Amino acid sequence: MMKQRYIKTSVELDLAEKMVFVGGPRQVGKTTFSLSLLGIGQKESSPAYLNWDVMADREAILNARLPDGQTRIIFDEIHRYARWRNLVKGLFDKNKSSISFIVTGSARLDYYRKGGDSLQGRYHYYRLHPFSVTECGANTDKVLLAQLFRFGGFPEPLFRDEARFHRRWLREQSSRILYEDLRDLEQVREVSMLELLLQHLPACVGSPLSVNSLSKLLQVAHETVERWITIFDRLYLSYRILPFGAARIRAVRKEKKLYFWDWSRVTNPGARFENMVAGHLLKYCHFLEDTEGYAMELRYIRDTDRREVDFVVLRDGAPEFAVECKTGEREVSPACRYFRERTAIPRFYQVHLGEMDFGNAHSDTRVLPFATFCHEVGLP
Repeated sequence: MMKQRYIKTSVELDLAEKMVFVGGPRQVGKTTFSLSLLGIGQKESSPAYLNWDVMADREAILNARLPDGQTRIIFDEIHRYARWRNLVKGLFDKNKSSISFIVTGSARLDYYRKGGDSLQGRYHYYRLHPFSVTECGANTDKVLLAQLFRFGGFPEPLFRDEARFHRRWLREQSSRILYEDLRDLEQVREVSMLELLLQHLPACVGSPLSVNSLSKLLQVAHETVERWITIFDRLYLSYRILPFGAARIRAVRKEKKLYFWDWSRVTNPGARFENMVAGHLLKYCHFLEDTEGYAMELRYIRDTDRREVDFVVLRDGAPEFAVECKTGEREVSPACRYFRERTAIPRFYQVHLGEMDFGNAHSDTRVLPFATFCHEVGLP
């Protein structure tokens, strides 16, 4: 039985007033989640579920023939239609007093909402993330935590818990993103080159991303590689974070770090754990933005002498806490102490996959298991 997703309560409240758009990576569970909003046991065969890829549903949408007796209607993949925003606007304006609309999609739904938006003020947007420690109940379950670390947080491979299935799922997902979703988003001829880039990027996780090195490796222009990585970001395949600057540190200013929405793509255990922590923190940031309206940012700290703390979370421009990742149970990182003395970051944590728990986040650095950190900080 599928667990209730972490955004469901907030979405239910928002549907009383506006449309809800649900975006996120391919196969993260958007359709399953949306169907759960129709009631217990609802499936794709429900008359309230309209999929743009199904010809009969497409004709019904274009002709504004909505199913009778439905108080909630799902439009899935409607973003593939060039004029989908005006179409949805008209249907909402005419039926908003009697029908709640849920619109699901991936890259294009999110990307095009940032331009001139005829739907402005008519919807709330949610980004659905993979399962996390708290959401799948791994706070007190070491076996499930190891499963989450190995297979990532996407529902199918996580709950299937099979290495063979996971390998095949990764290959198929990559192929669908590159040869289906990419085609819908951008005019790109060199898909095979993007495939090579995707194969190399997991080795870049954990270090500042050098686009110059990638351009030399692939023998293409710097601007081309930058554009390709931006496309990956729009496809919810990867994301990048910026460095955090403060007055008393000589912080690097331009170097970004790259992570994957699916941390199981990263083979190195240390880099995979860092990516897993990044995914949990980004989920926290997006959840507070989407439900509470805060301006959240995920950044990292690094100075010109290469001292580094992996992450710092900012709320409305002010640092909330910093997190350093270690695969083993070690003493406090010297970088945490250094940056505590020179920044206004109120709390420092050092997380690991072991058992040790000591220190104080407010006065020094709290060293603790990652699952404990997720529970105490309140990550979704």
